[in-house]
Amino acid sequence: METLEYRFEHGSRVLPAQAQVVGVVGSGNLEVLIESAPLGGACTIAIKTAAVGFGATWEAVMRDFHERWQLMDARIDINDMGATPAVVSLRLDQAVQTMLGEQA
Repeated sequence: METLEYRFEHGSRVLPAQAQVVGVVGSGNLEVLIESAPLGGACTIAIKTAAVGFGATWEAVMRDFHERWQLMDARIDINDMGATPAVVSLRLDQAVQTMLGEQA
């Protein structure tokens, strides 16, 4: 297992207080827990993954996600069992859309 952590500053989108979980930890999939947290305007993302050695790919996917959503005061935890970058992006978008009450 590998643990990766990212912090993105200067977000502009606030999430509701109710935490959400999307996805299922399993072969080739992942689980995302997203919650509002007092982080001084930042968004933190902690990843636990079974796919060791893909830090550069994870960083690119997380940067793209942050640019798309610009979350502030948000904490995201990801438990991964080998999901592809496309599945990671899908689950992250699904988590935010669920919190915001948007159609996924």
